[in-house]
Amino acid sequence: MTRRPDGQGPHGPGPAAPSVSALVLRGSPPRPRAAVLVLHGGQADSERPSRRGQLAALRMEPIVRAVTAALPHRDVLVGQVRYRVRGWNGTRADPVRDARRALEDLARLAGPVPTVLLGHSMGARAALRAADHPQVRAVLALAPWWPAGEPVEQVAGRRIVALHGARDRITSPAATADCVHRAQRTAARAGMALVAGGDHALLRRHRFWHLTTTAVVAHLLDPDGVPDPLPEECYGTGAFPEL
Repeated sequence: MTRRPDGQGPHGPGPAAPSVSALVLRGSPPRPRAAVLVLHGGQADSERPSRRGQLAALRMEPIVRAVTAALPHRDVLVGQVRYRVRGWNGTRADPVRDARRALEDLARLAGPVPTVLLGHSMGARAALRAADHPQVRAVLALAPWWPAGEPVEQVAGRRIVALHGARDRITSPAATADCVHRAQRTAARAGMALVAGGDHALLRRHRFWHLTTTAVVAHLLDPDGVPDPLPEECYGTGAFPEL
């Protein structure tokens, strides 16, 4: 996500949905019982075509590999959302449209399996907006771009977790905390932790980011069977802890 506080951009209809699937498979068992759908970051405004080799996409590669390798069950499908363009683009909210297309593609491929959305920066904003899809059970947001007033009504009944670097200078930990607090009124469970010394690119303390992300994903996939790696104070109504 480029540094643009307003997040505004073109308001036109945007590019037509391509015939290619919005779902990129990274791991597909014969009979998936659940899924993890990854959404990488992007830019506030851009109509340039999205490419797998762009920095925002490459930034999530270590996370995808870590999550896939650490899944406690081998019957979980792992996929990524293929964006048409790189930008959010104002009211068009292009990556949200792509996320919904990917969820529909996932349903056609694997059936209505419970799904965890794992998003970084702009991808975390798209994940939050798409949380009302009937397959979505939870959202894990890494360094999310959640501007002031970001809607949260759509997370009703879902689990929401945010991890935000305490030294992030691109997106706001304070705005994330506000969004999580508002989400607590309607979500099944919503919490947040600050990553001490963490930055927006997930590079500082990268091992902590990887291990914590994989552990939280495993818990969100099976809340009753896998312990929550985050302390209980991460779900309180006051200041969120720094880990």
